[in-house]
Amino acid sequence: MRIALFCRSLLSDRDAGSARFLRGVAAELDARGHDVLAFEPFDPLEPCGASGAGGRAACAPAALLDAAAVYPRLLPRRYALSTLDLDAALEGVDVALVDARSDPELVRRLGEHRARTEGYHLFFHGAHRRLLADPASIVRRDLAGYDCVLGAGQSLCELYLSRGVARRAVVWHEAADARLFRPLPGVEKERDLVWIGDWEDGARAEEVREFLIEPARALGLRARVHGAGYPERARAALADAGVEVAGSLPGHLVPDALARARVTAHIPRRPGSAPLPGAPATRPFEALACGIPLVSAPWADAERLLSPGRDYLAARTGAEMTEHLRALLADPGFARGVAEHGRRTVLARHTCAHRVDTLLDLVDELLLSPSLWFTEGEEDDLERSGPPSGVRRCRPAHHRSPLA
Repeated sequence: MRIALFCRSLLSDRDAGSARFLRGVAAELDARGHDVLAFEPFDPLEPCGASGAGGRAACAPAALLDAAAVYPRLLPRRYALSTLDLDAALEGVDVALVDARSDPELVRRLGEHRARTEGYHLFFHGAHRRLLADPASIVRRDLAGYDCVLGAGQSLCELYLSRGVARRAVVWHEAADARLFRPLPGVEKERDLVWIGDWEDGARAEEVREFLIEPARALGLRARVHGAGYPERARAALADAGVEVAGSLPGHLVPDALARARVTAHIPRRPGSAPLPGAPATRPFEALACGIPLVSAPWADAERLLSPGRDYLAARTGAEMTEHLRALLADPGFARGVAEHGRRTVLARHTCAHRVDTLLDLVDELLLSPSLWFTEGEEDDLERSGPPSGVRRCRPAHHRSPLA
């Protein structure tokens, strides 16, 4: 099967978790023998898209070359939107997937192209959690020509449907690329805590103070933050608590950073926990896949993807964060048990391989739907005759990833 992937950036991490997740999905599809074509805009005025010197470091040419070396078969095709020929780009394509951070003009043009063109299915990857903070912005999307929205959580799917933007929405949680995000037992521990997260224009400033700065100060931790956009006042507050502020990390360097710490934290940005409940971002899945114990500030896991107290420790307050960190750092056996349970859960349910299974099941359903190629009364012939000429499954129905 040939799959076209349209995203704002695939290798540079300028879209952070979304880019890492889509890289993992693309690599998994490629490993299963599918032909993956990745498209991203040529944007010389904004080569990285991240704010601050740390963000630029993550998108530097060396980082791009390193990412390309990790994913040697993912070579995005660059285009200028004004000259993009969709007929040529989508020739022979069975499925096209466009990420929510793509230019709205591209989203509109793809929908119009699909509406007048047979032969492929068009999916919208609606993983942009900031829409939860601005639900009205969803109606500005023109998704009439799309077959389905793949939403990063039930709340997002319900928004797309309730606003009348999508004809259909299917939950498609982000996940960890288990080939990349894995334990590195040979790496020496250098610090107590590492947290990986951008400043996000202060969207979680109070949370960083309560769940990172104060616990680090109270416990005297050797801690490091990797992220972009931290203003001088935030850097000063972190440094005063003994927390080193480092630049952003390209995704392929995150496993090493996690391996050098004894514990990590998850501090959601506010739109991730209010006003609607939702699934976690990619970071917690990646951390758990790397086999490091995780303590999380509050977030509403309404879909019960992980088990607090077993896969990770949940802190409702800064005081609880301090006590959880104290317990994990004081008892290596306890920390190891939490880390191992979390990793088992991710490998069983939340890898990019599992999300590819979901995607291919959906494609099979669309390709083999009786409404697409059966007349009334012919459904009973399905098992005897199989699909008609020109309609094929994307893979055997019984296939599952070996990681499942």
